[in-house]
Amino acid sequence: MKKIITLFICSLFTLGLFAQLNRTVVPGAGPAPKINFGKTEKFTLDNGLRVLVVTNNKVPAVSYSLLLDLDPIVEGNAAGYTQLAGMLMSSGTTSKTKAELDEAVDFIGATLSASAGGIYGSSLKKHSDRLLEIMTDVLMNPVFPQEELDKNLTQMKSALQMGKNEPSAIANNVLGMMLYGLDDPYGEIMTEETLDRITVDKLKAYHDTYFRPNVAYLVIIGDIKLKDAKKQAEKYFGKWVRKDVPKHTYSYPKEYSAPRVAVANKDGASQSAIYVAHTVPVTPGHPDAIKASVMNNLLGSGSFNAKLFRNLREDKAYTYGAYSEFNTDKRVGSFRASASVRTSVTDSALHEILHEINVMRNEQVSAGDIELTKNMMAGSFSRALESPQTIAQYALNIEIYKLPADYYTTYLEKLAAVTPQDVQETARKYLHPDKAVILAVGNVSEMAESMKKFSPSAKVEEYDFYCKEVVRSNIPEGVTPESVLKAYINAIGGEQALRNVKELKMTNVMAMYGMEFEMVSLQKAPDKVKLEMKSMGSVMSTQIFDGTRGKVSSPQGEQIVEGEMAAEMKEQAVMFPELEMLNDTKNIELVAIENVDGNLAYKMNISKGDGSPATSVYFDVENGLKLKEVSPTPQGAATTVYADYQDFDGVKLPVSTKQTVGPQAIDITVKSVEINKGIDDSEFAF
Repeated sequence: MKKIITLFICSLFTLGLFAQLNRTVVPGAGPAPKINFGKTEKFTLDNGLRVLVVTNNKVPAVSYSLLLDLDPIVEGNAAGYTQLAGMLMSSGTTSKTKAELDEAVDFIGATLSASAGGIYGSSLKKHSDRLLEIMTDVLMNPVFPQEELDKNLTQMKSALQMGKNEPSAIANNVLGMMLYGLDDPYGEIMTEETLDRITVDKLKAYHDTYFRPNVAYLVIIGDIKLKDAKKQAEKYFGKWVRKDVPKHTYSYPKEYSAPRVAVANKDGASQSAIYVAHTVPVTPGHPDAIKASVMNNLLGSGSFNAKLFRNLREDKAYTYGAYSEFNTDKRVGSFRASASVRTSVTDSALHEILHEINVMRNEQVSAGDIELTKNMMAGSFSRALESPQTIAQYALNIEIYKLPADYYTTYLEKLAAVTPQDVQETARKYLHPDKAVILAVGNVSEMAESMKKFSPSAKVEEYDFYCKEVVRSNIPEGVTPESVLKAYINAIGGEQALRNVKELKMTNVMAMYGMEFEMVSLQKAPDKVKLEMKSMGSVMSTQIFDGTRGKVSSPQGEQIVEGEMAAEMKEQAVMFPELEMLNDTKNIELVAIENVDGNLAYKMNISKGDGSPATSVYFDVENGLKLKEVSPTPQGAATTVYADYQDFDGVKLPVSTKQTVGPQAIDITVKSVEINKGIDDSEFAF
């Protein structure tokens, strides 16, 4: 009997255990936990600095986030100066150089960074006073060294040059202009011209005007007591002088009554970057903000479960990923859906994005999908709380937007309460594809016509990187490849002057990766060439073509070049290839008149006749000079821009050349030119 009872009890236990582990039954959701990231204590200094303190003793460290509560600023004809002011604050003070600041921060193992909107520092608790000494020195006594400004301006100009061939950079400019306008702080763009107007005095004026305690919050988080935080705040920030700070107000951006469709060209593109975007009136902490976040995650958060991802990648195989963003903002929020797709499916992919947005508006999502999404969001929220900067931002949001004190501690409860009906109602309220900007960046000649279907008026606007409207014109009667080539040849000196050039030596300075190199090129008619790259006076690499074979030398060794690669070197050895093109134009097509950085130019496609991609060359309609060349390379299209033509012994050559290949930008400046001064054949021997 004892064995039978034992077996009976064991069988009941086994059945109960099986029921507990039955994987065919979806477990019910438990109650959403409350988040506790510490109580926020507040006080205000006499100079108006508002201080928030969140004590967290888990780690013996303290972080200090000082943030300015400013209205957006229109930077006008010096766009970019506020960004530079923030970047250069930590580049030197009245008492320390940049190197000394960096060394002081590194010595205590701290972190320190500044921006146009504030300054952040963190360190171990025992080093917090030393950190604050450095931090407040940077905050109150920056000098904005001219050499640092010059260096950063050069880097930003290089980034602009690369941006002209980066679809996302082109799209950001064009979308900003179309959604907000170029005279709006959210729509104005940075150019080489605006950067040239930025001075040290401009940076100092921004700092003096806006870095004031009466518009600032200091959020202190970590292993620190309120009384100690008060002592530190008073000691290090109490002497910061208050001053009235300008207020700025702007009208709400214009909303459209119908889709506005546009394209932008990306040289040599084989893909299109596509966007559907519009503004949304949702601020941080808005009653609909969490519902809108759930809706956006279901639509296109980037997870494998998101609708755009499943449709455009998993089902249609148009792209590696399709995404959407729903951004809240103090002034005006925004919605954006995007993907990069093959040029041939540009219109099809846009159709699917619009379809999925409308499905969100017209149909309720499934209970399974919404639960999966909310679980993912809950995990992301919890992980984000590991960052002191995130907690600082949450504490700041509560103050600035007058949110309930428990807004973030009860976030998971509010998230768990979102229903499929809430998602649909939010989508109906805030997703408006019928009033959106629809943009495609890529090969305009192959996609512009198909974009008309998204415009009720069949109008498709075209803009360049600088948001200037592109005017494409047909080729006037009588203009041929030969006439364009002759105009260029005449513009740089004439056929006879070019044919008289038998030897050409050029010394150039080449800047890339923030470093400078010297490049010396020797050319001797008809087809000998030598390129030598130097750094700090030492030869880094040499390329030679002797008319038949080539050789490439570098510290890694030497390689003899023959066959197809040698043929390419032979082409590059020709000093003025346009002279040869005049004799045979069967593989040259005059395509259109396009806008190149504000100049009308003839676009000419030059192919090899073997089916490989053509090289596009642009010649100024007015003066005949070559402005730009877009060539296919294994790394993607290489774009070369020519500027500042100068006369050398009767021949005009571009003194400034900028080349971009993918993320790499190269600036080449001519230092000297020697024509027919004597180059011995031994230079090309190997």
